[in-house]
This record gives sequence, C-alpha cells and structure tokens, in this order.
Amino acid sequence: MNPMSSEMEAIAETGMPAVTPSALVGGKQARAVEAVEDVALTVPDKAVYKGSKKVVRHRFRDAKPINFGKVKPQDFPVHGVDVSRWQGNIDWQTLRSQGANFVYIKATDGGDYLDPMFRKNWDEASRAGLKRGAYHFFYWCRTADEQADWFIRNVPRVEGALPPVIDVEYNGQSSCKRRLSRSLVLEKMQVFMDRLEAYYGQLPVIYTAPDFYADNLKGEFLDYPFWLRSVAAHPNVRYPGRQWVFWQYSGSGLSQGVNGKIDLNVFNGSEKQWWNWVAKTTKSNSRVASAN
Repeated sequence: MNPMSSEMEAIAETGMPAVTPSALVGGKQARAVEAVEDVALTVPDKAVYKGSKKVVRHRFRDAKPINFGKVKPQDFPVHGVDVSRWQGNIDWQTLRSQGANFVYIKATDGGDYLDPMFRKNWDEASRAGLKRGAYHFFYWCRTADEQADWFIRNVPRVEGALPPVIDVEYNGQSSCKRRLSRSLVLEKMQVFMDRLEAYYGQLPVIYTAPDFYADNLKGEFLDYPFWLRSVAAHPNVRYPGRQWVFWQYSGSGLSQGVNGKIDLNVFNGSEKQWWNWVAKTTKSNSRVASAN
C-alpha cells in the first residue's frame, strides 16, 4: 500500500464520527440493521466471537508523527498492521505483544503475482494470535475475473479469517499506466468483489486513498465496509460523510518485531464492537472451512 503525496496538506481538527451499525457491519446487511436501531452495533450473544478476547494495547511509535487534532489514533483501543514482503521476516509474537491485534497481509497483485512472504506471514500471524486477512492489489490492465481467479487460487478459505480486501489506488510505479473511466472502474471492482463474496462467503473490504476515492468512489459502494488511508488528517477530513471500519493512519510506524517501517491501523469502535464485528464478518465463511 503506497503513500499518497496528495495528503501533505494542513492538519485540521475534527470531531470523532459516531460509530453506526452501517460503519461496523458494512455490507448488504447494513440497511436492515440501521432500520432496527440507530446506535452502535449490537450483535446477538450467539454471534459473539468465541476465541480469545484479549485486546493488546498498542506500543507503536511513528518515524513521522502527526498531530491529528482532537481525535487521535491513540483514542481507539484496537490497533493493527498491514504487511507485505517489504517487512521481511517478522517476529509475530513480539509484534502481537506491541499491540497488533489484527493484520492484513499482502497476498496477490494483478493476475500472476504472489507475494513471496504471504504463506509464511499467513501461517505465523495466526499462530501468534492475530486476527488475519488477505488483500489484493488491483491491477487495472487485467480483467477482474483473472484477478479474482488468482486471489482465490492463492488465499485459503479458512474459518475465522477477516474479510478479503480489494486495494484500489493509483500507483505511479506500476507498469500499467491506464486511467479508466469512473464507470469502468466501478464495473471491474464489482465483478471482482462479487467473485470473492461468492467464494469466501464474506463481503470484501475496500481499501483506498484520498485521490482515487475522490475520482472514483465518492458516493459509491455504500453497502461495503471501507478501509481508508489518511496519514495527515482524520478520515472525516479526507472522506467527509463516508462510514469506515479501518483507518490506516501511518505508513511510517515503528515496532519491535519488525525491521524498518510498518503501516499502522485502527478499528473504528470499542473492544466490544471489535469482537462483535469479527463475529459478524467471519461467521459466514465457517461453512467452507472444512474444505481447506
């Protein structure tokens, strides 16, 4: 996931958004939940996550600390990271002890690239007790079906995994220089996300950055959970009106267990809401876990 130069703007103070059912549940169930109650997510007891409910308080540092104003990442109790081969060999037990409660792991890119550290990271993160999910970097010069086939071929269907992520952004270093129309971007994303939902039984999470969002995603995919990159201001400033589940607040994090920098994230809610969201979003894929 790539830093965005467009984010080097002035820091603005902002209030914290209310945590609404649609922000936490996401997906096609959100409208129905909102119709029942306009309060923070409530999940029936039988759906609550049955594993370890320990949330480790974060001890992360930042090589480029930012003053986010009134509402800071430190105000959120559940922190996590995202990683790829660039982090090298990770001491997952140590990273967990530093406050990594969840991790999204780079799996695939386009239709033929597999991150060489994916399977190692996937297995070791789980053994260390992190909630784990996989993400795909979408390549605009390949068809959506080809990319879905590649992701499905390489990312296991396992019980308890977080929903898969589609990473959509501009990448100036990519060999693909195409800038598609907004309508074609949305069409390709929908095909890819429908394929993943059908296979994994989970509504995919959309990761994006401010410039790509402004050009293509503002007002779109209101039923999907969003993971927003915003490293110079609160997401309310960069994405006004958008409900979100994850906030990537730094690309320059520092932590024991990792050599070099690491991306840092928070979940938009309390500890209880975190475990309820995990229960809700990982429940559906349990029916296929035995096949893998």
